[in-house]
Amino acid sequence: MGTSNSTRDIILRTLRARGKCSVNVLAEASGVSPVSVRHHLANLQAESLVAVEFERHGVGRPRQLFSLTESGLDQFPSRYVRLTSRLLDELKESSPPEAVEALFSGVANSMAENLAAKLGGLPLAERLARMVELLSEEGFEAEVEQSDQRLVIRELSCPYFRIGRKHPEVCTVDQAFIASALALPVERVSCLLHGADSCTFEVALEPPSGGIRS
Repeated sequence: MGTSNSTRDIILRTLRARGKCSVNVLAEASGVSPVSVRHHLANLQAESLVAVEFERHGVGRPRQLFSLTESGLDQFPSRYVRLTSRLLDELKESSPPEAVEALFSGVANSMAENLAAKLGGLPLAERLARMVELLSEEGFEAEVEQSDQRLVIRELSCPYFRIGRKHPEVCTVDQAFIASALALPVERVSCLLHGADSCTFEVALEPPSGGIRS
């Protein structure tokens, strides 16, 4: 029973962190077989905690992607989410759109300024490593890879996911955070809120760039 509950909890936590997952991803995260994961998912669907959708990816049967329902999300401590959402609802009702945009921009810039103060003057390689650490401290599970003349930064989880589903303006915060850390323009190319496997950002490096330069 203990192992069963543990696997169930890992599945729920993985879905909360990553948004949408295949059976194989959940099996890898929980360390059990895909057959066992499907058994747990069937029970979670019966309890209305998990939903499934089908995604076509080339020839063959569509891939099943699982995600938490609202009831599933409510399995986690979420009072702060409800309070924040209500505050933002009130703000949007009482303020013009440009004021709301300015507020989120101000929050992002404030975080970015604090970050820039910590990383100012460091070589890019050190800023990059420290940025990943700081993203983790903020609740993002981030990884970085370098390809040709660009950096690709992937956030596999987002602490703002639940808020962002209703108030996508919060997505400006992490992008500004990354741009300030690297002191380079950052482009968002995918987002967990839109069903992607990660929030992905691309950063162009000035050529020539045989490696990360200071």
